Amino acid sequence: MFLREDTKTIVGTVAYLIGVRKETWEVNYEYYCEGLYNKLESNKNALVIRCLCRLRTRLMLNFKKTDDAIRFEMRNIYNQEWFDQDDIKKLQKNGVEPILTNKRASDYTTYFNRLINEKIQNCKPLFPDWVKWEYIKDLFMIPKYNSTEVQKYEFEKFMAHTELYPYQCYIFWEPDDLGNLLYTDGKFLELLYQMNNDYFGDKSKYKNAVDSVKSNIYEFINSSDKTVLVVDCENSDVYKLYSVLKNCNQDEINKIQKIMLFDDSHTTNGWDYIGKFLKIPVEHIEVDRVTDRKSLVDIKVTAGVCKEFYQNGVSSFILLSSDSDYWGLISSLPEAEFLVMIEYEKCGAAIKDALIRNNTYFCSIDDFCSGNIEEFKHLVLINELKAEIPSIVGKNGYQLTEHLYRQARLEPNDSEIRNFYEKYIKTLVLSFDSAGNISIKMK
Repeated sequence: MFLREDTKTIVGTVAYLIGVRKETWEVNYEYYCEGLYNKLESNKNALVIRCLCRLRTRLMLNFKKTDDAIRFEMRNIYNQEWFDQDDIKKLQKNGVEPILTNKRASDYTTYFNRLINEKIQNCKPLFPDWVKWEYIKDLFMIPKYNSTEVQKYEFEKFMAHTELYPYQCYIFWEPDDLGNLLYTDGKFLELLYQMNNDYFGDKSKYKNAVDSVKSNIYEFINSSDKTVLVVDCENSDVYKLYSVLKNCNQDEINKIQKIMLFDDSHTTNGWDYIGKFLKIPVEHIEVDRVTDRKSLVDIKVTAGVCKEFYQNGVSSFILLSSDSDYWGLISSLPEAEFLVMIEYEKCGAAIKDALIRNNTYFCSIDDFCSGNIEEFKHLVLINELKAEIPSIVGKNGYQLTEHLYRQARLEPNDSEIRNFYEKYIKTLVLSFDSAGNISIKMK
């Protein structure tokens, strides 16, 4: 049973940029995107686009009034009450002058459209690499914006179907009665890709565990003086684990005493970097093999848990593994409390039934959103790239990028590969030290 709900980070960002009123934004997104509004408000590029979009929408809604005020009353937009003067001041403060002299409303339409078309590209870093930025960008840009016919068509379309535009804010699209386009990330991405004759199918990017799953984890942590997270790296996905830790309340998660990683040489290098993003101490135990065919990770995990229980007084363990062999450990330590994190595809029905009969709570790390862990994935990829730099001469850049993702055990879509290639591979440069020695470095 999947216990997930759609995230709202992407739609919350789009809603901010197109100019949704703060009060409306908070009602619809604050609970799901705590702190996002203030983060965007402090981002110059986001703030500039927001203010320009708000001015464009207000101009469309009040086009004749604006033109009449300019023509007959000599009142420019900074003297017209239907424009938010705060938007004008914020733009001026950030180096964008929104006021024209001796111009009509049609001139303002062209001007605002030009500014938005020029500056929207600066907002690309606000969105994850796995989303096709071109599709989002096209919601803001009007092609041939300086054409009188295009301006008239967009104006008439907007005025005739204002209620079909998200929160009555203008975007460049063919309006349709689809409900709230910006309701959730899942709905938005599905419709956005459909508009571009494309399909977005990776639900793990925008699905997150429901509050009840997270509450059970917090309650388990709070019910004990000491809780340790024990990870069988050989049977776990490092990116899914990070998505669990990333998408839970940090104050609650940081109550975990430590994370014990029991690792094997055949796993991804991602386990080496997970501690860099956490405030929880990480103990990384490398488990050597006696023979290549036999891993000893499960034995080491069992021994490690017993040591923590008997020597260090730890009574609660969050065990991350889908291996049924650990039922022997759980059933042999009835005095200890266990919460088990599994992956759906790796965990069989028998172990789930055993956990249920034993009243041992379990949840799936598949339920947690993987769409907001870019910083961790990039760290792993960058370190893989650094390791490849001495031997990259003569290699194809796209093939190198694909190789890096394979090494990091990541399954990217085309957008992620292209974005990483453009941002990190194409920008590699030759560097010369004081002695004239040549090396390749990242900008």
